[in-house]
Amino acid sequence: MANFKTLDDLGDITGKVALVRVDLNLPMKDGSATDVTRVEAVKPTILELCDRGAKVLLLAHFGRPKGQRHSTMSTSFVQGDVEEVLGKEIMFVPEVMGPVVEQSLGILRNGDIGLLDNVRFWPGEEANDPEFAKGIAAHGDFYVNDAFSAAHRAHASTEGLAHHLPAYAGRAMEAELKALDAALGNPEQPVAAVVGGAKVSTKLDVLQNLVGKVQHLIIGGGMANTFLAARGVDVGKSLCEHDLTDTANAIMDKADHAGCTVHLPYDVVVAKEFAANPPSLRTCNVHEVSSDEMILDIGPQAVEALADVLKTCRTLVWNGPLGAFETEPFDAATVSLARTAAALTQDGSLKSVAGGGDTVAALMHAGVAGDFSYISTAGGAFLEWMEGKELPGVKALQA
Repeated sequence: MANFKTLDDLGDITGKVALVRVDLNLPMKDGSATDVTRVEAVKPTILELCDRGAKVLLLAHFGRPKGQRHSTMSTSFVQGDVEEVLGKEIMFVPEVMGPVVEQSLGILRNGDIGLLDNVRFWPGEEANDPEFAKGIAAHGDFYVNDAFSAAHRAHASTEGLAHHLPAYAGRAMEAELKALDAALGNPEQPVAAVVGGAKVSTKLDVLQNLVGKVQHLIIGGGMANTFLAARGVDVGKSLCEHDLTDTANAIMDKADHAGCTVHLPYDVVVAKEFAANPPSLRTCNVHEVSSDEMILDIGPQAVEALADVLKTCRTLVWNGPLGAFETEPFDAATVSLARTAAALTQDGSLKSVAGGGDTVAALMHAGVAGDFSYISTAGGAFLEWMEGKELPGVKALQA
């Protein structure tokens, strides 16, 4: 794993100013957040810095203001939610640099927190303007990045500040980087990857990267239909990208050469209409799908075989559901395999790392979100990591 400085590398920071990049882009309804998971994630870093006597200035974005001030996108909207999670009062600062920030620092005491306004109100943020980053950095003694979810963006607050101040990974960033390194960077083998979702086109780079890194690639969701079609299977009315069958074959060829086994379902759950518990529901072999049916989940025999595969592995990376899990009974395969992975994790035989919006929702639906080794809520950054791409915000922290 690359070297990163963490909060453990900080000496005495009493009275020092910590510029801390966090993700406070919370879903809102009627003026309050409907989910504060992102605040919970950065709480340990913020409170540790406060307890150690630093003045903490929080940098965050909220929505997509595209370099202009919008009254409805001020970070002041999330101030109350952040205060509630932290159990501390916060001073809102309606700028990110300049005299107002300097005056606020004069008012803040050691251990206090200031919340700067939406950093994306300034065009220099997304342009990663060095002068803009320098202006923000002028108010801090050191920089902490605790927003892995924004680490795939080369913005001033996620990448630029690291060039102007000593840079450290916050506790959430540190945990994420350690988990990802254990999953694909330097994993215990054999490694299995579950990749699901609707379309191969959205996961092409992920698949291309994984076949060279894992021993077992389990493909589910609508993506599996494209791979089945590439193998000559008639998938009926199923969601399928027929124009990508050559690409699917190329991925399977690459997997063969890399010693990676691609697992596709051989029994499936089908129906003539996509609805909860439809009368046309049945389970059949993949070669028995009729022209007016659509594949909506992996069948029980295939799930049992996949569970046996996981029992032979030491590491699992999971992104995407196996079927249309939002609608019963097409959640059965995802729930079953997720529970197998969770049980193996809990008995110590498997290290399991999962990420992506649908994945988190599916694991919560299965009741096992707390039983995986690590669940990333980073979305785009997690996907780019699975694609093998270098994340600017992470690279900037490397010692």
